[in-house]
This record gives sequence, C-alpha cells and structure tokens, in this order.
Amino acid sequence: MTVLKALRAELAAATDRLLATTAALTDPDVTAPSLLPGWTRGHVLAHVARNADSHVNLVTWAGTGLYTPQYPTQEARETGIAEGAARPAKEQHTDIAESAARLEAAIDGLPGHAWAATVGTMSDSEHPAWYILVRRIREVEFHHVDLGAGYTWADWPEPFVWRELHEVMALWPRGESQVRAVHADERSWTGLGEGPAVEGPPAAVLAWVTGRLGPGDPRMPVGVREEDDRDGVARLRLAGKPPAAPRWAMTPPPGLPATPPEEYP
Repeated sequence: MTVLKALRAELAAATDRLLATTAALTDPDVTAPSLLPGWTRGHVLAHVARNADSHVNLVTWAGTGLYTPQYPTQEARETGIAEGAARPAKEQHTDIAESAARLEAAIDGLPGHAWAATVGTMSDSEHPAWYILVRRIREVEFHHVDLGAGYTWADWPEPFVWRELHEVMALWPRGESQVRAVHADERSWTGLGEGPAVEGPPAAVLAWVTGRLGPGDPRMPVGVREEDDRDGVARLRLAGKPPAAPRWAMTPPPGLPATPPEEYP
C-alpha cells in the first residue's frame, strides 16, 4: 500500500469542495476581486482549470516518457488565464469540473510503474510523478481560499496543513528570514534567521508562511509579543502584523523518494 490512494482521495474531496463553492457563484461574484492582488475570482478559476490541464500534460509525460511540459511557455499560461477570466459563472464552474475530470481520467490510466517517472516544473525542477498529486492538491486548496468566497484557511484539512508545513519549512531560506523559529502546536522549526519566533495553530501558521494571513484577520489567535522565560526567545504570536514571511517556494523539496512512499511526509 502506498500514499497514492490517500492522495487521490484527498484530491477528490478538495475538488468536490471547490465545485460546491463555484456552483453557488453568480456572474457578479466571478467578476469581483479575489484575495490575490490584481486578479478577479474569474482569474483564479481560469487558473485552477488550466492548471488541471497542465497536470494532465505531466501525467502524459510520465506515462509515455515523451517530454510534455506543464505549459508550452509562461506566456501561454498567462494567456490561458486572461482569456478565461471574464467567462460567466456557469461556464467557469463547468470548466473547473471538466478539467478536473480530464485529470482524474489521465491519472486512472497511468500504469503503476509510471508513478516513479521523472517529470518537471515550470522552473525546470524535477520530481517523481507521484508528487503531481501533492502539487495539484496544493493548487486546489490554496486557490479555493484565494477566491474569498467563504472557504478559508481555517477550513483546510489537517493532513493538508501538516504536509504543506513540511514542504514550506523544508524549503525555508535559513539564515535569511525575519524570524528565528516557527512553532505550530507540538512541532517547531528553528535556526531560520534573526528576529522573533512565530507561533500559532498549524493552519494559521501555514496561512502566514504562504501569504494568506494578514493583519486584522478575525480568525487570528489572540496574543501579543512577549518574552518566554524558559528560553528568552521573543515570540510574536499571530496577532497584528507578523514579520514578513519569505517568498513562498514553489519548487519540490529535496529528498523526495523516487517511488510512491507508504506515507508522505
């Protein structure tokens, strides 16, 4: 038994939640601003749909062994988003559903051995094909929040939160950040840089490190900067404006197993 079954179930559930949100959107909802600067909700939806098709390309690459880039070019990616952004709500919903179904069908048809094939990213990083599932779940969950349509970081499932914290902390630019430690419940990452520590519930910490938690968020834990007598570390609980997080890294973390592991991370 490998992690594939669990990741596929997680992706299906995340997609169903997104489709429930998009089914309720009206045409004015789609043209309203999203939580991403400069993008309407239509831009976010078009991106999620074209991202599904881009992952079909990666699955095809894994299954055939023929180089099939995620997007032909960066310009093609941006054009697809711009061209799809202004469509009415019903078309957006249908596109999300149909593109997700195309990806599911491609995954269904991938031979077992192909999950160990090597594919690439837009940034020319490489990873084993099973990691496609992790990347697609990330896109669906983060951009569902970015719609600003009722689904928030507080709704993220726990397995997703812990996996993504593992990802971002594995890629943290150590020694270059404005915080020295990050604490999320029973897990801690130290030696990150200069400044205070950041601590809070796991989902809130993940929202912060991925730029999705801002000052004044009503779901922020209550707390203030304080000295901890145990170790003298100045901790800034997630209240007000936390220190700047490093730019969210989009490359795969180092050390991924070549074949699907039993569990990940």
